[in-house]
Amino acid sequence: MKLSARNVLKGKVVSVEKGATAAHVKIEIATGQVVTSAITNESVDALGLKIGGEAYAVIKSSDVIIAVD
Repeated sequence: MKLSARNVLKGKVVSVEKGATAAHVKIEIATGQVVTSAITNESVDALGLKIGGEAYAVIKSSDVIIAVD
């Protein structure tokens, strides 16, 4: 994975709460430190995000982007 963003935080998915069109995904990047991102339900499915799975919080400016290998 190559990105222009400099802030890439690897962690474990601890919560995926889907709504009508968007989901809130929480990634624990260290014990007690959780990053939350709002992404589409379609992105959750496309990335295969599951509780307990590894993912990355990619932070560029004011956006948090979720990435997986």
